[in-house]
Amino acid sequence: MPEILRNHSLSKLNSFHFDVRTHKYCECKSVKDIQEIISRPEFRNEKTLILGEGSNILFSKDFGGLIIRPVILGREIIREDREYVWIRAGAGENWDEFVAWSTAWGFGGIENLSLIPGSVGSSPIQNIGAYGAEVQESIEEVSALDVLTGQKLTFLKEACRFAYRDSIFKQEWKNKCIITSATFRLSKKPELNLGYQMLAEKMSGRERQDVETIRQVIIEIRRSKLPDPEQFGNAGSFFKNPRIPEEQYQGILEKYPGLPSYPAAGRSRKIPSAWLIEQCGWKGKRRGDAGCYEKQALVLVNYGSATGKDILELATLIEKDVHGRFGIRLEKEVNVI
Repeated sequence: MPEILRNHSLSKLNSFHFDVRTHKYCECKSVKDIQEIISRPEFRNEKTLILGEGSNILFSKDFGGLIIRPVILGREIIREDREYVWIRAGAGENWDEFVAWSTAWGFGGIENLSLIPGSVGSSPIQNIGAYGAEVQESIEEVSALDVLTGQKLTFLKEACRFAYRDSIFKQEWKNKCIITSATFRLSKKPELNLGYQMLAEKMSGRERQDVETIRQVIIEIRRSKLPDPEQFGNAGSFFKNPRIPEEQYQGILEKYPGLPSYPAAGRSRKIPSAWLIEQCGWKGKRRGDAGCYEKQALVLVNYGSATGKDILELATLIEKDVHGRFGIRLEKEVNVI
């Protein structure tokens, strides 16, 4: 039977390292544990939060409710053929360890998502993406529990409604289900995804051209651009890249000829938030121990004693400046609690 802890510290369960606490906390090691917890009065009568590794969350204050953390482990090959292998991974598996295990076997599909912090269970919620890849390209299905009934749910890929940093788990099913595992279809004969320019350049000089080499190169790139969360608390990219109509893009381009963009659906353009933030002078800027990282403007950093409120205030100032200068509203990628 899972134990409920009270006044539990979350300092090691959020990548900003804020010294916040939760009124109640429970770790669930199995589907049965989760079913037991959601049947208790504590779950029905209190505010609840499902927490993975806390790598995409900003606690602005203590949490006055019950936090459930699924720590279901396990990796299992459930099917394979000549081309593909299907692997079911528990929600509590560390994402990057899962990627490392997959590439070590030569399985391709998620190697471009190396070194992204978080758990397997969180990956479909956010539809994590990096270096020209998104997890939706490899996910076959997601298993979950309905928090009202405790019944098992299966979301096939199409039912997950994946979009840019979005899914049905952030929309209709937000706070209504708990992900227990995800099944991935990975390739035994992978085609390397070298669409990201820096990755292609670095791979061109490598003798080995395989998924394990891509993983190592991406780790090098990420470490050169992003702060180590163990050294400086952060949640990676704080803002999404906004998508704007073609007409608005052309208007901004007249004033800022150097504006970078990428084609998006429906006569629109995706604009790099980092560029917008840099143009407003925020890159490398600090307000006390809350700062905008000097090597990557998308990353907001806790340099020591910053609080969630400090980071949130910094984010609000950045949003205000970007909107005032470009007429573009930034949207947070990080979940604020």
